[in-house]
Amino acid sequence: MSRGTGTSTGTGGGSGERLLAIFDLFSEERPEWSSQELIQRLGYSRPTLYRYLKLLKGAGFLMALPGGGFAIGPRVVELDYLMRRSDPLVEAARPHLAELAGRFPGTAFLARWYGTKLLCVASETRDPAPRSSYPRGRPMPLVRGAAAKAILAHLPRRQQQRLVAGHAAAFAATGLGNSEDAALQALRGIRRAGYAHARGEVTPGLVGTAAAILDAGRIPLAALCLSMPEAAHAKLDSDALARAISTAAAAIANALNADEASAPQALPEFAETRP
Repeated sequence: MSRGTGTSTGTGGGSGERLLAIFDLFSEERPEWSSQELIQRLGYSRPTLYRYLKLLKGAGFLMALPGGGFAIGPRVVELDYLMRRSDPLVEAARPHLAELAGRFPGTAFLARWYGTKLLCVASETRDPAPRSSYPRGRPMPLVRGAAAKAILAHLPRRQQQRLVAGHAAAFAATGLGNSEDAALQALRGIRRAGYAHARGEVTPGLVGTAAAILDAGRIPLAALCLSMPEAAHAKLDSDALARAISTAAAAIANALNADEASAPQALPEFAETRP
C-alpha cells in the first residue's frame, strides 16, 4: 500500500500499514465506506478486515453508521485539539499570524506541508466574515495558490521534477510554464524573490501572498500566507506586504530551528524522515 494514495493490494506490508490503509481511504469525496466496499478496494479477507475495523472503532478512529457503514470517529477531533495545543509550528507562528491580521486586511494563515499535501493548520483575521475555501484540515491544491507555490519553490529539484511531470496541466494553468524547464525556471524565480503571489487561483476574487518556512536544512515545513479581496490588495504596497510576510516567515523558522538545536537528539531509529 502506498501511503496517501488510498490503494493497496491487501497482500503487502505489515499489519500496521494495512490498518492505516483503511484510514487512508476516507476523504472529503468518500467520507463513508461499507465493509463490503472496503473488502473490494483493499482485497483483505473478511476476518482480517473485521479485526481491523474492530480495532479502529474501539480506539475511536472510526464510528459505525446506522446504515451499516463507517466514518471517521471522534478520536480524530481529540487529536486535533491536542495538535493545536502542542504543535511547535503553530505556537511559533501564532503571534506573527495575529500581527499580520492586525496590520493587513484579509486572513493570515499557516499551511503545513507533509508528504504531498498542504493543510491549513492555523489562521487569524479581523474580518467578521472572512472568505476562504480551505478551512483548517481541508487539503489545499498542490499547485494552485501562493502557499503551494512558496512550498514548491523550495523543494529539492528532483521532487520538483516529479511534481511537474505529474501535474503538468496544473502548472500550465497557473502560469508556471507549459514545459518542465519553464516550470522549474518559474519556481527558481519564486525562490529568489522569497515569496509567491497568486490571484484568484484558490478562491475567486482573493489575492494571496506567501513565504515558505524552512527547517535548518532549508527544506520547507510550511507556508505563511495572507489572502485578501482584490480591491483591498489594490490599495496596499504589495512590496511592503511581501516583505512583512517574508520577515515573519523567517522569524518563525528561526524560532523553530533554535528550539530544535537545543532539544535532545532523537534516537536514530526514531529520527524523522522526510519524503
